[in-house]
Amino acid sequence: QVQLVESGGGLVQAGDSLRLSCTASDRTFSTYTMGWFRQTPGKEREFVAGISPPGTSYDYADFAEGRFTVSRDNKENTLYLQMRSLTPEDTAVYYCGSSKFTLPTMYRWDYSNWGQGTQVTVYL
Repeated sequence: QVQLVESGGGLVQAGDSLRLSCTASDRTFSTYTMGWFRQTPGKEREFVAGISPPGTSYDYADFAEGRFTVSRDNKENTLYLQMRSLTPEDTAVYYCGSSKFTLPTMYRWDYSNWGQGTQVTVYL
């Protein structure tokens, strides 16, 4: 199974931007639909954005539409999430996951592998 490692989280002020990365362990990365999810204590992991294996199909949660951009570089085995206009409500641990579905899916149970997560904290 492909191993995933997220990075790029941090402490930022409201209105700032941040780019998260998710690096995969091998070239099978290019065969997976990839997704970004986030989770806060006591809540379920929620869908943020997803992207198809070739990077031609996308899906976003309503709160992410227009502010976040998901992309991937299959040559570098890396998934990205560019986040703009961050608010304190975006504070969470962000996870990347891989899915064998051919199109982005918003359901966490469709993803079989997860990274360890990266913390994003947004303050006023």
